[in-house]
Amino acid sequence: MTISQEQVQTQVKATVLEVLAAAHLQPGDTFVLGCTTSEVVGGQIGKASSPEVGEWIVNAILDVLEPRGINLAVQGCEHINRACAVERSVAIAKGWEIVNVIPGLHAGGSCSMAAFKYFADPVEVEHIVAQAGLDIGDTSIGMHVKFVQVPVRPSKKELGGAHVTALRSRPKYIGGQRAIYAQM
Repeated sequence: MTISQEQVQTQVKATVLEVLAAAHLQPGDTFVLGCTTSEVVGGQIGKASSPEVGEWIVNAILDVLEPRGINLAVQGCEHINRACAVERSVAIAKGWEIVNVIPGLHAGGSCSMAAFKYFADPVEVEHIVAQAGLDIGDTSIGMHVKFVQVPVRPSKKELGGAHVTALRSRPKYIGGQRAIYAQM
């Protein structure tokens, strides 16, 4: 499957903007990315990783999030326990425990490697609480998105050969029949 940098970045930016519109994130919130570049390029997860495509995707997301003051966390694969690459300052500010691993092509993945390349001071943390996120290739980001999770259905369902889904979070509804809820 042949995909261009322009195609990937245009679609990723548009999809992130859709998620942000649904999620109403604020400066200081965290957006998590889970991605298999193998599937984006038409391969099987973990078998056709593309560092180049990982860089395209991470750069596109940073282009959208950074001006809004939203933090990016990039989930690695199961070989590093789905730990997330984040900026050290974010990990410290949020009290997330830093773990000792550096993502590689087959233990972390292309997008995690790209995060380490483009973040100012990258670290890995094992557990985060993000307010929303994008999952490219069904990599299961739900463990990193704040409870209560709500699916977001992007208008583009695939990026290259990868299925695309997203999540946002909302406060819990409490109180029962007589309660009045704000629209979120």
